[in-house]
Parts: sequence; C-alpha cells; structure tokens
Amino acid sequence: MSTPPPARQPVASSIEPVPGAAGHPQSFHVVTFGCQMNAHDSERIRGMLGGLGMTEAEGHDDADLVVFNTCTIREKPDQKLFNQLDHAKGTKRRRPGQLIAVGGCLVEAQKQMLFEQFPWVDVAFGPGQIHELGGYLAGRSGNAVASGATPGGDAETGGPDLQGGAGYWGIGDERAFAAELPVRRERAHQAWVQISMGCNMKCAYCIVPSVRGREKSRPCLAIVAEVQRLAAEGVREVTLLGQNVNSWGRELPVADRIGFAGLLRAVDAVEGIERVRYTSPHPAHMRDDVIAAMAECPTVCEQLHLPLQSGSTRVLKAMRRTYSRERFLELVEKIRAGIPDIALSTDIIVGFPGETEAEFLETVDVCERVRFDGAYTFIFSPRSGTEAAALPDLPHAVKQERLEHLIGVVRGIAKERHEARIGTVQEVLVEGVSRTNAERLRGRTRQNTTVNFAGSAPEGSLVDVHIVHASSETLLGRQVEDAPIR
Repeated sequence: MSTPPPARQPVASSIEPVPGAAGHPQSFHVVTFGCQMNAHDSERIRGMLGGLGMTEAEGHDDADLVVFNTCTIREKPDQKLFNQLDHAKGTKRRRPGQLIAVGGCLVEAQKQMLFEQFPWVDVAFGPGQIHELGGYLAGRSGNAVASGATPGGDAETGGPDLQGGAGYWGIGDERAFAAELPVRRERAHQAWVQISMGCNMKCAYCIVPSVRGREKSRPCLAIVAEVQRLAAEGVREVTLLGQNVNSWGRELPVADRIGFAGLLRAVDAVEGIERVRYTSPHPAHMRDDVIAAMAECPTVCEQLHLPLQSGSTRVLKAMRRTYSRERFLELVEKIRAGIPDIALSTDIIVGFPGETEAEFLETVDVCERVRFDGAYTFIFSPRSGTEAAALPDLPHAVKQERLEHLIGVVRGIAKERHEARIGTVQEVLVEGVSRTNAERLRGRTRQNTTVNFAGSAPEGSLVDVHIVHASSETLLGRQVEDAPIR
C-alpha cells in the first residue's frame, strides 16, 4: 500500500480563536437533521467551533451562532427546517448580532431559495465544506472578507437588522472530509468514522449524488490512523460511514485498492476496538469477500443495514437500483449462511410512482421472507432534480394506507425476532442510563438492538445481560451476576 498524501490540517489548528469583541460569536448551538453522516458532520462542527474558543449553548435563544445541519432526502426534514428558520428570525431580532448558518444537503439542493426566502441566513455551506464555516468566522473576527463569499440576503425583505452576510460554499469548491476536523462526540466510547463521501449511483428518487457529489474515498492508512487514535481515547465501538460504503476505494491509486473487505480486516486489527459496524452498503455491491470478512473478523458485529427499497423487480428497475427481487433474496440467503446470527435491517420506499397494489404486496412478501429485525419505512417524496420527480405521483391516501400496512408487518416480525432472544445472554455495550427508567441502564447488543436492564456498570463497559422481555424495538433484561465487566 502506498503512503497517502499529507492530511489536510484541522481548521482549529490553523485559525485563531475568535476574539471576545462585541459582535463576534462566543457561543453556538447546532441543530441536526437526517442521517448518521449528518450526525457525524455535526460532531465535527461542534468540535471545530469549540476549537475556535466558542462554548456550546443549550438552545437557539442562548447562542451567538446557530447552525442548522440539514437533510433533504425527503420533504419532511425540509419543512422542519423551514419552521425552525422562521423561528430563528424572531430570535435574531431579539438577539442583535446573532449569526445563522445553514449547512448540509439542503444547501446544495435549494441554495437560491434559501437566501431568497430566509434573508436573515448569514452563511451557507455544503456537506463537503464544513471547514469553510471556520474560515468565515475567522474572517469576521479579523474584519476580513470570507474567501468564496457571495451576496446573500435582501436587506429590505429581512429588515436592516436581519440582512444576511452571506457566504456560500458548495460541491463545486474543494471538498474536504469532515473527519479531518476536530470532533466533539455525543458518546465517549462510540464514534463515527467517515470513510467516503458522495455517491456514483443514479437511483431515480435520490438527490444525494447531486448534493454530495461523486464518490471520494479516504485512504486506508488515514482511516486506520483515526481508528487507532479513537482506541487510544477509550472508544470501543466504531461505525464506518459512507453513502455507499462497500464501493469504498475504487477511485484510489491502484496500490491502495484493498477493497472494502480489506478495510474491514485492517480496522478489525486495531487493538482496543471491540466492535466495528458500517453503514450503508448497496446490495448490488455486496461481495463474497465482505461477507467472509464479517464472518471472520471478531470485532465486526453480526448486524447489517441492507436497503431493499422495494420488493418488486419492476419497481426496482424503475428506481434504477441495479438488482432484482430475486438477487436480493439470494444475497440474504448467502449472508445468513455465512453469519447465522446476523440481524438485518433495511430501508423501504412505499408508493414509488407507478407502484401497483400487487407490486406493493411483493414488498410485503420480501419482508416476510427475509424477516428483518427492523426497517425504516418511508412514503415516496419527490425531490426536485431527480428522475422520479417528473413521474406521476400516487395519491397520498394510497401511499399512507400502504405505509401503515407495511409498518404493522415489520413491527410484528421484529417483535418475533426479538422475542426469540428471551432467555439468552447477550453482550451489551453500556451507553448510559435508560431514557425511560432512571433506575435502569441502557446499551446495545452486537446485533444493534437497544437493551434496558437492571444492573450496575460504568458507561463504555461490556456486560452480560440475561434477556427477560422483548418488544418490536427493545429488549429488557438484568445484568448477569458474577459475570466479569469488561
């Protein structure tokens, strides 16, 4: 494997902390929408802003800088953001000098609308340009013009105290991995590790390639070095992140193309890491060597999120998913043969344009055959700029009825899958106090199922838990007495 080029320097090491003069932000609040990648990006945003000498505020009203890290995969996150931006207008009036920043996928998809409809937004940046927010703030602190800044809000529309700055950076600029920024993690013992950004697939419904750009992979040595640093900090579980993780490394120099299976084996070899997960793979790219690596690497968990999207071959073809119903079922059979105790979860879109009732029932049938441990189910939401947005949409009532039917099926199967673990002993990574009962602890099994249990163990430890009850979403148990806490 060849030596990778020098890593980009973290923003916080190259930008001085923002001075405390009037008008310069001293506190921040980050609001996150969407997927695990956004959760990871927000941890990096908080780390970067903390590195600039800023403190984290509890809410919008207490912050000098409010950052909205957005998702635009479906319409619902858009509406949530717009409602919060309307609220931010009032907050900004009451708090003169407050800055509003919007980052993430919606910025790329609707940047013109963003500045026109919400002129009080000061700065916007795409998913690969998080580092530019630090540069923008440093420019403000030195009364300099931020590099790449472009005109933004309309003073007459927003009012003299609400005029946007505004700066904008997008995927046309140099993209940088958020992993190269400082980080402030939500959990001390679990961490996201970004291995790639962007996607080369052309799914008819998906806007990700447009808003995050083409695939770009981090070199293996950089990824392993980050995992080693995390292990030294006490992290015990890492989740490898990418829009399409199992196509990782295809555009790297030939000497570095060890394949995703090779990357799993390299991360598995890092001392101190107890659990390795990844999300999300594409079924069309799920190779035998990856299944073998999952089966053979002790740290790689018996859990896989495998997006189905539809159980109809015709609909899958219309979606441009590049696999059939039959191929998906064959893949699941192969995975279960190699990893018998694996827990499978999935994504399913209900009501794709042209989907018939019979085709929807094919999706239900696949769920019953595969028996997923969980599923994220969504009503089709047309996204401007995608191929599917131009297709005739189904009535909302039809889509809603199908969604409710599917949710019932999925929950019933998940409950049965979880009930099968009653009476077993599961290894649980302790995450803290239960959210529903302060007298219990909360953690996750290797299959990524949440367990609430009676016991006494520090956060970040591995304990054995005897399972006594199950629902469609969680397990209930008690810590095994006299079993070692690891």
